[in-house]
Amino acid sequence: MNGLLRGALLGTTILTTALIGLPAAHAETADAPAADTVAADAAAPAQDSQTSVGTGARDRGSDIVVTARRRQESSQSVPLAISVVGGDHIDSTGAFNVGRLQQLTPTLQYYSSNPRNTAVNIRGLGAPFGLTNDGIEQGVGIYVDDVYNSRVASATFDFLDVKQVEVLRGPQGTLYGKNTTAGAINITTNQPTFDFEGKAEVSVGNYNFKQAKAAVSGPLSDTLAVRVAMSTTSRRGTIYNVTTDQWIQSQDNLGLRGQLLWKPIDTLEVTLAGDFSNQDANCCGSVYVRTGATQRPLNRQFAALAAAQGYAPPSTNAFDRLTDLDTPLQAKNKIGGASLRVKWDVGGGTLTSVTAWRFWDWNPSNDRDFTGLPIVALSQNPSQQDQYTQELRYNYSSDKIDFVVGAFGFYQRIDTQGTESQGSASSLWNIAPSNALSKDPSVLNGLVAYNTQYLKNSSAALYGQLSWHITPELTIQPGVRLNYDKKEGFYQRTVFDGQGNPVLLTGPTSARKTAQLAIYTPQQIAPEFSDWNFSYDFNASYKITPDVLVYATYAKSFKSGGINLNGVPTDASNNPILAAATVKPESVHNYEAGIKTQFWDRKATFNLSIYRTDIGNYQANVNNGQYGVLRGYLANAQKVRVQGVEADFSIRPSERFNAYANGAYTDAKYKKFVDAPCPPELSGGTVATGTQTPAAAGTPGLSPANCDISGQRLPGVSKWSLSFGAEANTPVKLLGKDGQVYVGYDGSYRSNFSSNPSPSAYTWVAGYSLHNFRAGFRTDDGFNLYGWVRNAFDQHYFEQLFVGPGNTGLIAGLPGDPRTWGFTVSSSF
Repeated sequence: MNGLLRGALLGTTILTTALIGLPAAHAETADAPAADTVAADAAAPAQDSQTSVGTGARDRGSDIVVTARRRQESSQSVPLAISVVGGDHIDSTGAFNVGRLQQLTPTLQYYSSNPRNTAVNIRGLGAPFGLTNDGIEQGVGIYVDDVYNSRVASATFDFLDVKQVEVLRGPQGTLYGKNTTAGAINITTNQPTFDFEGKAEVSVGNYNFKQAKAAVSGPLSDTLAVRVAMSTTSRRGTIYNVTTDQWIQSQDNLGLRGQLLWKPIDTLEVTLAGDFSNQDANCCGSVYVRTGATQRPLNRQFAALAAAQGYAPPSTNAFDRLTDLDTPLQAKNKIGGASLRVKWDVGGGTLTSVTAWRFWDWNPSNDRDFTGLPIVALSQNPSQQDQYTQELRYNYSSDKIDFVVGAFGFYQRIDTQGTESQGSASSLWNIAPSNALSKDPSVLNGLVAYNTQYLKNSSAALYGQLSWHITPELTIQPGVRLNYDKKEGFYQRTVFDGQGNPVLLTGPTSARKTAQLAIYTPQQIAPEFSDWNFSYDFNASYKITPDVLVYATYAKSFKSGGINLNGVPTDASNNPILAAATVKPESVHNYEAGIKTQFWDRKATFNLSIYRTDIGNYQANVNNGQYGVLRGYLANAQKVRVQGVEADFSIRPSERFNAYANGAYTDAKYKKFVDAPCPPELSGGTVATGTQTPAAAGTPGLSPANCDISGQRLPGVSKWSLSFGAEANTPVKLLGKDGQVYVGYDGSYRSNFSSNPSPSAYTWVAGYSLHNFRAGFRTDDGFNLYGWVRNAFDQHYFEQLFVGPGNTGLIAGLPGDPRTWGFTVSSSF
C-alpha cells in the first residue's frame, strides 16, 4: 500500500538528509533530551516551547511557552495542571502518536483494539472503556492547530511535523470550543516561516521498521509563506497468524500536511491548511490468553465446546504471539480535512476565527469470535464521517485583566453500514448440545445481519473566561459556558438466514427460527436527545514569590447526553427497550489545588496537584454476553468519584545533564452502580428471578440479572503511574563537526488495571514497566545520528484483555510491543 508514494518519500528524505547536514541560519534542534518532556508541568528550563535543553548555550531561567489559555505564556504561570511534551522529544522517544505519549504523561490513558475502538482518557475519565458507540461524547478533546477532532481515531495516526503537545487535565469548557469534562490534548504543528528552513529524518529498525519524515518551509513572496510536511511509517506485524501465514498488527501509515500563510500586514495572519492521513495495516487481531469458569452449563463453556469441534488454540502462551483468526483482518483508516484560521490584532486584543471541515473513512474487518473456528464468519462496520466546526473568539490582555470570549458551532454526520454473519461452526458452538439443531450446521451457517445507522450531531456554545489581577500576585479567574446539544440517530438491523429469507419477529415460530433470533434479532430505533446546559468554573492563584505559584479551582461541568447507536437491550418478547435508547448527561464537580515551583536558580522545577472529581449519571459502556444481539451499549452509573495526587520534578544542573520524574496516584471508583452488567464469572446461567439465589461465581447454575459494583475501580485506571528519565552529553568533535555525544533513558510504570467495564477476576492486566534507551551524536547545526532500543528488557505485558462472546469463559488479549531497536539520522537547516 502506498508503495509509490512511500518509495518517493523515502528516497527524497534519504537524499535530503545526506545533503543538508551543514550549518544554516535557522537550524533547529533535532533531538530533545529527557527534560523537554516537562510532563505534568515539570517545565524544564528551555528558551521556548520548541528548543531542547542541554544542546547548547541555553538560558536556564526561561520557561516552556504554552497556549493552554489561548495566549502565549509560561507554563509555570498557568494555574492549571498541564503536561507539555516538545516535538523533538516526541521524535527521540518514538512517541509517534497519542498512544505512545501515555508513556511520558502518567495521567493519560490510551486504549485501542483498532482505530475505531479507541479511547483516550485523562485521570481515568473521558470515554467509556469498551467498544465505541457513535452516540457518545468524548470527554477528552483533541485539538490540532485549534481544530477540534471529534473522532478519537485521529489519535492513532502518526504525529506530523509537531512543535509540541500540551495535555490539559480537568474540565476545559470555558476555554475550548467543544466542552471537555476530563481534559484536552492541544497539538501544535510547526507553522510556515518567511525564512527558508527544513528538516528530514529516516529511521530503520527490526521488524522491518522504516520511517521517513520531511518538512520544508519558506517564502513564496513578501506576504506569502508555505510549509509542507510528509511522513511514512511501515513495520511488520508482531503477531503471527498460523491460519493465513501472515504477520498481523503491522503498521502502514502515510501522512501529508500543507499550510499556506498570508500576512499582508503585521497585524493580520491568514492560514489555510490541509492534511490527509492513511492507514492500511494488516490489523487488528488478538491472541488466546486464558479461560475462566462462568455460570454456563459445563458443556457450553469453552473447553467443552472446543473439544466438541476438535479445536485447540495455536498456543496457550500469549507471548508466543501466535493466533489463528480465520476471518480476513482489515483496518483501512483515512482521515483528513481543511481549515482556515484568521488571526487579527484589533482593539487591544486578538480576534481569531477558525473554520474547519474534517472527514473520517473507516473500512474494517474483524474476527469477533477470537478463535480459528468459523463461528463469526464476518464482522465489519464501515463508517463515514463529515464534521464541520466554526469557532470565533477574542483574546484581550492588559496589566489588570485578561479575558477570552468565544462562540463555537459544531455539526457531525456519521453513516455506518454493518455486516455480521455466522459460519459453519456456529450451530455446534451456540446451540445447546441437548438440542438436535446443534448438529445441523445449516441452522446458523450464513445467518447474516445488516446494520444501517446514522448520527446527526449538532452543538453550539458561548463561553468566556476572565483573569482579574487584583494585585501583581493575586489573580481570580471565573469562567462560564452556555451549551446546546442535539443528537438524532437511526439504527436498523435486518436479519436473513443462509438461504436469503428474512428472519422476522412476527409470523410463525419454530425451533429453527428461535435459535436464529437468539443470535441476531431484528431491531429498529430512532433515538433523539437535546438539551441546554450551563457550566462554570472559578480559579484563584497567588504568586508567593516570582517562582512559586499556588492555585485552587472549582469547576461545575457536564458531558452531553448520549444515544445508543449499536442497538438497545430487548424485553422478553424481543422488543427494544426504548428507555435505554438515550443516556442522561453527566454532571461533573471538579475540585483541584496545586503548587508550581522553580528553585536553584531555576535549574529545578517541582509541581504538585491534588484533585477530586464527582460525577453523577456517569456514562458507562456495558457489554452483553451474546454474539450478535448486542455487543455494547451505554448506560448511566449513578455515581463515580475520581481523586488523586500528581507530582512532577525536573532538574538541569548544567547543560550536560538533565532528568525528570513524574508520578500520579489515581483513585477512581464507582461510588454507586447497583444495576451494572455482571462480570463473566457471574454470567451465562439462567437469570435468577424473585427469591431465587444465584450460584457462586464460576459455578454453573442461576446468574444474577445484574450486579452491584459500587466501590469497585473504574476500568482502565492504574492506581499508580510513573514516568522518568535522564540524558547526559559531552562535547566532542566528530567528522569535522563540533557537537555532543549523548545517552538518554526514558522509563515508565503503571500498576494493574481492570480491562472489563465490570471488574472481573479474569481481566485484570498486571502492572508493568517499560524502559527505552538512546545514544548518539548531534551537532549544533542540526545533524543528529542515534541508535535506540524500546522496551529494552522485552517486558511481556498486555495493552488490553477482551471477554469472548457468549459467556464461554474465553479471554483474549492484545500483547504490547516486544523489544524494538533501530537507528535514526536526521538533519535540519
